Formats: sequence, C-alpha cells, structure tokens
Amino acid sequence: MTRINLRPWREELRAEKQKQFVVMIFGAAIIAAGLAFLWVSDVDGRIAHQQSRNAYIETAMKQLDKQIKEIEDLKRKRDELLARMQVIQDLQGKRPVIVRVFDEMVRTLPDGLFYTELEKTGDTVEIVGMAESNGRISSLMRRFEESDWFADPSLSNVLEADSKKAGYSQFNLSVKQKTPEPEGEEK
Repeated sequence: MTRINLRPWREELRAEKQKQFVVMIFGAAIIAAGLAFLWVSDVDGRIAHQQSRNAYIETAMKQLDKQIKEIEDLKRKRDELLARMQVIQDLQGKRPVIVRVFDEMVRTLPDGLFYTELEKTGDTVEIVGMAESNGRISSLMRRFEESDWFADPSLSNVLEADSKKAGYSQFNLSVKQKTPEPEGEEK
C-alpha cells in the first residue's frame, strides 16, 4: 500500500526552520549581549584600575612635593647654620689678631715716644701720640714699614710741644693693618 502524506510538511518544515532561526538569532543576541557586557565590564575595570593608579600617583606626588619642600627647608637651614658657623669661625680666628696687633704696636714703639689715642676704622689705625723728637716719629714710621702687621704709615700732623708735656711734640699718624701670611706658606 502506498503511503501518501497529505500533511502540509513543507509548511511545518518551514515553521520548524523559522523557529530554529529565531532561537539561533535569540541565542546569538544573548551571546552578543553577554560578550558586550563582558567587554564593557573589562573596559570599566581597566578604567577604574587606571583611575586608582592615577590617584595613587597623585598622592605619591603630593607626598614627594612635601618631602621636596622639607628638603629645601632643611637645605636652607643647613646653609644658615653653615653661614653662622663661618661667622663664628671667622670671629674665633680673628680673636687673637687684635692681641697681636697691640703686641706689634708695642714692639714698634721706640723709646721717647708714647701713644695717647688709638682709633681703628676698617683696616686703618689712627694714632695720636707724643714724641721727644721728630727723629723718634721717623723711627716709628720705619718700624711700621718693616712690620708684618702694618703698612703704609702716613704722618698727617706734628704739633710743637705744649705746656703740659715740655719737650714733647704731638703727632697724628695713620697706618694700615694687614694680616701677615702664616709661616711656611708662599704666594
């Protein structure tokens, strides 16, 4: 016996294929939406990670700026302390100089002559004194020339004897103070 299929199999097959097509499109849309979600999540995660790195870098930069400022303050304080130390060392180094200057003034003083006033301005010493004769003043000037501590003596005034100190002449002399080089050093 022959079988005849009178059912509309083509429409059923077409409907079945259309259902499969819709399911596949729906599945592909779901997969595409899932992939898009994963991609967006990954991009958002990377952006958030980069933003956290940027925030960390900004925080680190602020800390470094603070440290740089502290270092600059410390350097400034160090420079100030070094300047103070230098001033103290200069003062301590110059402390014995005045003693040596006075000692040299005594050594250069010839007999028959004495000082009445001494005034130091800068590196110039102004001397007012009394001398028995002009030869004694000349002797004083020669000794200042030969001295390691003084140079360029300049006699500005010689007044004849007054009534208080009979036989003495008053003189005004200026001499430049110099610092001799330490022994053993050459220019």
